[in-house]
Amino acid sequence: MQHRLNLRFMRDIFEKIRENKGPLGQYSQVGHGYFFFPKLEGPIGNKMKFRGKDALTWSLNNYLGLANHPEVREADAKAAEEWGLAYPMGARMMSGNSNQHEELEAELTSFVNKEDTILLNYGYQGMSSSIDALVDRNDVIVYDSESHACIMDGMRMHIGKRFVYKHNDMESLRAQLARATKLVADTTGGILVITEGVFGMAGDQGLLKEIVDLKSDFDFRLFVDDAHGIGTLGPTGAGTGEEQGCMDGIDVYFGTFAKSFSLIGGFISSEEKVIEYLRYNTRSQIFAKSLPMPLVIGALKRLELMRTQPEHKENLWKIVNLLQGKLRENGFNLGRTNSCVTPVFLNGGPFEAANVILDLRENHGIFCSMVVYPVVPKDTIMLRLIPTAVHTEEDVNYTIEIFTQIKKKLEDGFYAKDKIVYE
Repeated sequence: MQHRLNLRFMRDIFEKIRENKGPLGQYSQVGHGYFFFPKLEGPIGNKMKFRGKDALTWSLNNYLGLANHPEVREADAKAAEEWGLAYPMGARMMSGNSNQHEELEAELTSFVNKEDTILLNYGYQGMSSSIDALVDRNDVIVYDSESHACIMDGMRMHIGKRFVYKHNDMESLRAQLARATKLVADTTGGILVITEGVFGMAGDQGLLKEIVDLKSDFDFRLFVDDAHGIGTLGPTGAGTGEEQGCMDGIDVYFGTFAKSFSLIGGFISSEEKVIEYLRYNTRSQIFAKSLPMPLVIGALKRLELMRTQPEHKENLWKIVNLLQGKLRENGFNLGRTNSCVTPVFLNGGPFEAANVILDLRENHGIFCSMVVYPVVPKDTIMLRLIPTAVHTEEDVNYTIEIFTQIKKKLEDGFYAKDKIVYE
């Protein structure tokens, strides 16, 4: 009888998700295929096709323009022909290791100036899983409030304490480190600080040098997600730590292949003993298929070009400086960015944002991403531009011209506030 009574209070899981689709899913009926899950077609570059129309594209993390570099395409094709997409089969621990995988790890180790490296089949899951591997219930994680979702998911698996500090606020970090220090004194655990080299939404660099300096007052290890920094920052492209002159103070360094490498996968570099531990304890790598050989060969070629052809990074920054400089000259608010990521902040709600994007895409042939509440504050629109080495001065000038028009139309109330006005 009691069992039957309790059934009244049960809720079907499917019914729950039908009623609440989540913060993004709530817009799926009006936005799927256009605002969400759009299809860009044609060769990856500064100009692609969207819904059959030419589109000047500012939404791809092809920072160095390597996606369609002739040497890259040739290396990818030859590797696919020689090895296929299946080899090596299985996880690396069991049957999926190779000389080429170890060669790539060695080259990456040298590139970021660490002792050793572990390859990751996917950057996101590798980042999450490595957090899980590094800490136990006695340890405390202290993390930046604007940390990426892969960091947040990794911390969800942590059964110990975690403390958040205000974004790039060193006094807040100091307070949380003091709090964590008191706690681990009783648990006999350690402290792991996690932050990012470049925060992918706002484009500001993490204050890595300042965090490293705090090691003089607190005992902790520093884990940096440098997805947007690797390949774009530092004299050699070795990332944000190199840019800020504090790479030695980064204890665990993460880089992805999804951006500057224009590939998939990633890596973690650290002390030799730490990497050995991660190799035998990172569950997403132990129980998942090894990175396919064409991707390994392709990553080796891309890394070679990063090291031998600095003009790609130089061209990237010419476009970054030109775009950001002209946007600021024309009164646009770029927030706190000091990286390639170029956010443009405007005033308006979700419907106005949708109408701005429709106008840009349908009438002006410009494709960029938009971000609205709850990612940014209410009544704020963020248009996110990603410059690359293959963009041109002409692309920049045209974008400035159109953005200036859009901004004025928005300020004049042209875009409807309660409906989508372009069909």
